[in-house]
Order: sequence, then structure tokens, then C-alpha cells
Amino acid sequence: MISQEICLLPADNERLSNFCGSTNVNLRQIEARLKVDIANRGNQFKVTGIGESVKAACAVMQKLFESTENEELTAELIHLAMQDASINELLTEPSEEPAPQKNISIKTKCGTIKGRGANQQDYLRKIFSHDINFGVGPAGTGKTYLAVACAIDALQTEKVKRIILVRPAVEAGEKLGFLPGDMAQKVDPYLRPLYDALYDMLGLDRVEKMMDRGIIEVAPLAFMRGRTLNDAFIILDEAQNTTIEQIKMFLTRVGFGSTAVITGDITQIDLPSEKMSGLRHVLEVLKDVEGISFTFFSVSDVVRHPLVQRIVSAYEAYDKKIKTDL
Repeated sequence: MISQEICLLPADNERLSNFCGSTNVNLRQIEARLKVDIANRGNQFKVTGIGESVKAACAVMQKLFESTENEELTAELIHLAMQDASINELLTEPSEEPAPQKNISIKTKCGTIKGRGANQQDYLRKIFSHDINFGVGPAGTGKTYLAVACAIDALQTEKVKRIILVRPAVEAGEKLGFLPGDMAQKVDPYLRPLYDALYDMLGLDRVEKMMDRGIIEVAPLAFMRGRTLNDAFIILDEAQNTTIEQIKMFLTRVGFGSTAVITGDITQIDLPSEKMSGLRHVLEVLKDVEGISFTFFSVSDVVRHPLVQRIVSAYEAYDKKIKTDL
């Protein structure tokens, strides 16, 4: 166990109150995540714990205190700050650090988007440098959101002429025929997460205008058959719900000047039990193919509410236990 002292300047009582939170709730959140003890008197803080944990805590505390100048700290902001600092990597990596790589940020109408943590940054770098990319991992790791951000950047910088967002129309055992309305109304619920990401980054009016002009197209996977997609940024979301034939069909649609990103979570497959997930299959088939990138996210990359991390971890632990018992 070691201790390290840190002095947060300026010694502003209002900022210190914001930093610590009501009844020091913000400090407790850092303590719980990093397994350290934090004591303070005014703007003087003493952090005690295992070496790398203390180092990480001090770095996060400094960063969070700087942010108190312009914003009110919340549990979410603290959680995301620790993600940005790649806490898990810092706690496990050797003391000799590799040369840092330049972080990628994407500017959209509604703000700047960047990868939180080393794995998300690596995901962005791979998308910018490969024509076909796979992002695989649990819910809340930013797979689809970051892919949409890359698509918008490619469109704005005129690397592509259009964005095509695709999802298989299979969700939790439901069938399209059970839903009311015409085909467009039937598939809309399945494509809603893609719409939400677009609206978040570009705004409702701009997205609708671009969709009317055919610059952005959102479609179910079945509509891709027979097409060749040139000069496009194509995202296949929820790819774990494709069949082997469907994902092969999708990958062979990619034309010249195009980038494809395939995202999915192989722990949430909604296909009938007798059908193998196309995503699970293609990860084995293409793992050694040059020019294709793979990014595998874990529970530590989850950037939603901290409870989501614990939920995903609990399911992973349960699945391992079941397999062990068998």
C-alpha cells in the first residue's frame, strides 16, 4: 500500500464542493471503482491504495477538478472520465508504456465525438484505415454510435457519397407479420437505434432532408440483395441476428470506394435455435483475411450507466458457471 498527496488548485470552495459532491458522494464513486481510500482537508487530498490504483485516482481527480470550472459533476461524468482515462488498461499494463497514439475526434453539428478509452479509440483508428471492420461486444460499448459518427465524418469530408444503415429485421422472437402497418412501418422499430444516432449527431431536420435526397438510406438487410454499393459508408447493425447466408450476401455488396462496419453482440442472438449466427460464423471464416479489422469490446468498455457494466458482468459470470457445470 502506498499514499500520494495531491493539491487541487485553485482553492475555490464552490469548485471543491462540486468536485466532492454532497456528503463526498463523488469521492466515494472514485474509491469504489479504483479500490482506494481518499481523505481530504480543504483542497489537500491524500489517496491510499495499490500503486497503479493511486496513480490512476490522482490523474482522474485532477481531470475532474479541472472540469468543475465549467460544469456540474454527475455520476455519469465521473464514470465517463474514468473510461476516458482507460482505467482498466492503466491498472494492468506494465510500467513501461508504449508510445501514445493520436486520439481521434469527430466533429458533428451537435458536438465533438471521441472514443472513450483505448479500445474505442483503437476502433475508430481501424475504421479510418480499413475497408471492412467488425465491432463485437456487449450493449453500451459504443459500437454502433461510433460507427455512425465515422460515417457522418466520411460524408462531410466527401470520402463517400452516401450512408447506408442496415439491420436484420429480427428481434427477440418477434416476426414482422405480427406488427401493424405497411412494410416501412413494420421495419421502423428495428431501425430506430440508427435513427436515434443520426438525430443525435445531425439534428432531425437535416437527417430528414438527407434521407429525402437519398444521401442517407436506412433499410432492412433483406433489401440489400442484388445491389452493389460503391462510394458508400455501410453499417450493418445487430449482425448477430443475421444468418450465414445473409452476412455473406451483405459483405459481397461492398463496392469500390466504400467502407463497411459490422457490429453485433454474440451474447444476444435472437435467431431460432436451429440457425447459427452469421456473425459468429464469419468471425471464424475471416479472422485471417488481410485488410479486415476486428475490435472486440468487453464489459470495461461500457459507457452507459455504471449498473450496465455490472449487469453485463453478472451475465458473463453466470454463463461461465453454466458451461463449467455442464
